[in-house]
Amino acid sequence: MNTSISKRLEQYTAKCPQEVLLVTVEMADEQDLIAIFKGFSSSLTRPTAFDPDVPVLPDEAKIINIDRVASPYNPEAPRYIQQGLSWDSMQVLLSEVGA
Repeated sequence: MNTSISKRLEQYTAKCPQEVLLVTVEMADEQDLIAIFKGFSSSLTRPTAFDPDVPVLPDEAKIINIDRVASPYNPEAPRYIQQGLSWDSMQVLLSEVGA
């Protein structure tokens, strides 16, 4: 069974609750910034559906980069753990935690 990118990233943050993932993606020729924390995703630039079964990060979205930020997330003074991770680099971390 293939697990969606969104679910894998949400699983990672559920297993690493001290981290927030900020995922910059491109969808339909527009960029979006998605925050993922403790197993939940929310767009920081668009409305997010109330239904948690509606993915904020669809599989067809192109991941531009992923930043790992220490929790709690303060948008005015983020404490970066790592910045600018590619999807390939993030997959290594996902595998390490079993997500």
